[in-house]
Amino acid sequence: MAAAQGQFSDPSDGAEGTDDAERNSVPRAFRLAVDALRAARLRPGIEVDPARPPQRLAPHAYALEAAVVDDGEDLADGRLVLLHDPDGHEAWQGTFRLVTLVRAELEPEMAADPLLPEVCWSWLTGALEARNLSYGEPSGTVTRAGSHYFGGLADRRPATQIEIRASWTPREGRDGAPDTAAHLAAWCDLLCQIGGLPPAGVPDGATAGVVTLPQRRGPHAP
Repeated sequence: MAAAQGQFSDPSDGAEGTDDAERNSVPRAFRLAVDALRAARLRPGIEVDPARPPQRLAPHAYALEAAVVDDGEDLADGRLVLLHDPDGHEAWQGTFRLVTLVRAELEPEMAADPLLPEVCWSWLTGALEARNLSYGEPSGTVTRAGSHYFGGLADRRPATQIEIRASWTPREGRDGAPDTAAHLAAWCDLLCQIGGLPPAGVPDGATAGVVTLPQRRGPHAP
């Protein structure tokens, strides 16, 4: 089980790290949301690292990167960013926004499925709904891209990558902060599912009704 890590962001100077002065300069609701992310306990196989958050999308931001690792192989990776604008944002319909990028490499035959984009998008919304999370204004794209190698790289087999870019507005609680730990857990469920792992708590051989992608083979494409 890994604890989430990350950093606060002060867009005025781009300083990394968190000290008392910086914590006091950000709204309490944002501090609570970030503290919940940092304290989250995640399923085995998820490796989380701090990431530099974007500086211009919102007054306050926090970011982390994660990878699903099985037997030393990265099956999927992604980035999750928490944005906060205390004055609210018309497009968000709220003061918080979660933004993500998730990607994994697929077997070519799986990538050829015409329903793959719709299925992958349903995994995101399904992961949130499976944890009874309230959210609004979801938007995003599902992209698949194929690579064929020639010349000095001709010995590599064709590779196809699926990529989900999405954002949604987590509903705020009584303290003004959303349940970011639960949203992080749902995001990790999505990351595992796109990496070909069954949902947490589902033993091998007991995945009836669970649709996952086959685990990819070979190194992650850069």
